[in-house]
Amino acid sequence: GRRPANPAFWWVSAEGEEVKWSFAELGSLSRKAANVLSEACALQRGDRAVAVLPRVPEWWLLNVACVRAGIVFIPGTSQLTAKDISYRLQASKAKCIITSDTLAPALESVLPSSQFLKSKLIVGRGSRDGWLNFKELL
Repeated sequence: GRRPANPAFWWVSAEGEEVKWSFAELGSLSRKAANVLSEACALQRGDRAVAVLPRVPEWWLLNVACVRAGIVFIPGTSQLTAKDISYRLQASKAKCIITSDTLAPALESVLPSSQFLKSKLIVGRGSRDGWLNFKELL
């Protein structure tokens, strides 16, 4: 008989929630995510996107999507201060910031000072004014 394929991605939260993606699912989802970045966020090859996310499945998905689309993925931890984020946005000339619905309020204070930022993408169940919702666009 045939054995089921090993998952390409297997994530388990602290609460025991599991996300498993096969290689085919990861390929399909990363193509869709690359389209979100290219179309909804208007990013082009060589543009930079700063991600301030906890290690949720979307972190890896967006990382693969950036590779697929030729976008430079700049990871940041949720422990960065407003000063750290402001510096990273300015130094990298990032055109997009990606964060979670819970971290977005803390980031909003530094975003107006970033002259290069064009789009803001939120990952999570919630939504905010002025932010694109990744799950809805996916």
